[in-house]
Amino acid sequence: MLSVLRVRAYRHLFFAQVTALLGTGLATMALSLLAFDKAGMSAGQVLGTVLAIKMLAYVLIAPLATAVLDGFSRRFLLVSLDVIRVLAAVLLLFVAETWQIYVVIAILQSASAAFTPLFQSTVPELLPNEDDYTKALSLSRLAYDIENLVSPILAATLLLIVSGQALFLGTALGFAASALLVVSVALPNSSRSTDRQKISKRLTKGFTIFRFTPRLQSLVALNVLVSLAGAMVIVNTVVWVQGVMNLGEQSTALAFAAFGGGSMLAALLIPKAIRRWSDRSVMLVGGALLSVGLVAALMTDQFLYLLVVWFWLGLGYSTVQTPTGRLLTRSAVTDDRPALFAAQFSLSHTGWLVAYPLVGWLGAWAGLQMTLIVLIVLVLCCLGCAIYLWPVNDSPSLAHTHFNLSKDHPHIADTAHRHSHHFVIDHLHQTWPNNTD
Repeated sequence: MLSVLRVRAYRHLFFAQVTALLGTGLATMALSLLAFDKAGMSAGQVLGTVLAIKMLAYVLIAPLATAVLDGFSRRFLLVSLDVIRVLAAVLLLFVAETWQIYVVIAILQSASAAFTPLFQSTVPELLPNEDDYTKALSLSRLAYDIENLVSPILAATLLLIVSGQALFLGTALGFAASALLVVSVALPNSSRSTDRQKISKRLTKGFTIFRFTPRLQSLVALNVLVSLAGAMVIVNTVVWVQGVMNLGEQSTALAFAAFGGGSMLAALLIPKAIRRWSDRSVMLVGGALLSVGLVAALMTDQFLYLLVVWFWLGLGYSTVQTPTGRLLTRSAVTDDRPALFAAQFSLSHTGWLVAYPLVGWLGAWAGLQMTLIVLIVLVLCCLGCAIYLWPVNDSPSLAHTHFNLSKDHPHIADTAHRHSHHFVIDHLHQTWPNNTD
């Protein structure tokens, strides 16, 4: 897996991701402490609002920024967005009112919403070999899991010598390191051929590809499934461990670690699994693991059993998430990938935007058992849709007919109107072919 780090440009981008994630982890801890300092027992409301701002930025800003900034230098954009995040983190050192937290977080998360899809769409161009790209996806998943483990430890260590709000300085340093790593390498630029298109068309391009590509329609269902199962873990672990089982904070941390451990193991195994089985098989198995895990959670009454179930859910979570980049890369031409990654970023976070309040409010109103029953029904529906929408024989090369092109059009030169090639939705192929096309 580590062999892909021999590619200098990717190595710098990977470590840029790691440093930015560590900075984000410190910001999460610092925001919790800052919210309590400013709002006391109402800190939960502040953090809930911050989380809502984050999700809204991810849903709305990602596709908009990709459309507006299309054609600009990727390195310039990535570095500029990191600089904005550095300045926002520094501003958080000086906020005095709760509303100021909201404003600065909106700026920071908007920059992150523009940064992440552009970053993700650049990696497959640096690693055109599919096996290498799969390894990179696994490394990226590992980086997220490791951040969940390392950031709290790092924050606890720093709090021995600095105040909680000073952790934002660590956040700024993480984003600054990311900018320096990105600026140190040459990155491929997207074509400017789409600059003449209207922004509205560029804005909807990624969503249009999702709409007409069967495997991506299935991915939407899997996104919802992942967000429902993941929200159950993120929102209700503390309720389950400390509220139902009457255990301490250390037990809550251990439960999250079990989930992260399962996710890390899956990320390590995915490159080998993808060589033996198709993306469809692997990701649908991941969805099944999440479904079975939620059913098993219904019978959880002991902490050790909870750890096993959470580990199982982490396994399923990463099994669905890790290969996603492969699907997106296969489903668009190079110039359309930023728009497609932005659409995925927006659609997947829409699922979280719905799942967080659904799981939280339902758990508080109806209890954990009833919440699990509702989630099991929903995830099974999502899994059924994903299986139905994703063709079993998902061949990249499809025969299709161009009824709207003249015989001398370059795309069908030396062929009949009907031909076969790697098929994606683009300006020449605007709907998915059926058996008669």
